[in-house]
Amino acid sequence: MTIEKMMEFLNQPNVHIGDPDHVKHVIEQLIQYGPDKLQIVADFDRTLTKYIHKGHVCATCHNVLEEGSLPEFYKEEARTLRDTYFPIETNPKLSIEEKIPKMIEWWTKSHGLLETCEISRDSIQHCVSSSTAKLRDGCSWFFDELKKYEVPVLIFSAGIGDIIEEVIKQQSTMHDNMHIVSNYMKFNEEGKMTGFQQAIIHIYNKNENAIHDSDYFQNIEHRTSMILMGDSLGDLHMADGAEVDHKLKIGFLNSRVEESLELYKKKYDIVLVEDETLDIPNNLLRSILER
Repeated sequence: MTIEKMMEFLNQPNVHIGDPDHVKHVIEQLIQYGPDKLQIVADFDRTLTKYIHKGHVCATCHNVLEEGSLPEFYKEEARTLRDTYFPIETNPKLSIEEKIPKMIEWWTKSHGLLETCEISRDSIQHCVSSSTAKLRDGCSWFFDELKKYEVPVLIFSAGIGDIIEEVIKQQSTMHDNMHIVSNYMKFNEEGKMTGFQQAIIHIYNKNENAIHDSDYFQNIEHRTSMILMGDSLGDLHMADGAEVDHKLKIGFLNSRVEESLELYKKKYDIVLVEDETLDIPNNLLRSILER
């Protein structure tokens, strides 16, 4: 697909671009340098997964456990926490600085609640298979093509790593070019969850994670083109440790569209509104990989 056709393809009602000239220039650079220079950084919940499927809101990583076979007290308390803190997370009138303490509260309480449930390693597979979590349409093609061209994929999530891996394994393929940074559970010798392995990753501290101090980005520093995909303003900081020449930021705006659209257009290069597919990223990827 030529750059002209790609820009025509982006001319859709659900696609919003604040600076078309900038987007056209970045896409031209991504296509010119091709797959050998490309890396992908993506959020998981409601970025690689759907927000809505057949009229119903889909599960995030934490919701997967809520929908599963955990005790009723956990489900009730988890719903209460979500009803309390999710409106704060998505409120465009609050600054990130105002939101951070509340997000720490939410994740801390949520993880503490999970630790009381004696979750078994084996139960995770069943929870995922019976959940409403769904990868976006086109996600398997996205993963398979990136593997075919050995493009590194960093999935950076404030969700639960064990759930992410299981969703991908059940609904697609977990390839060896994919690296997940998330909240991973810790299990004892009996296979019961006892806590989490690392410090909490919440939606607004992705810039502080150890991945930025590790050699991940250093090992792929020759890959100077990046596609970053997220659904929150916090996701914009997932690649703060990477030095790249060309970065295209694609944002999925799933809710509170009227309130948030203008802000998202200022922060993301391309904003996809209420889109449950990866059609736009996949067409862009096709242009880069098959140039």
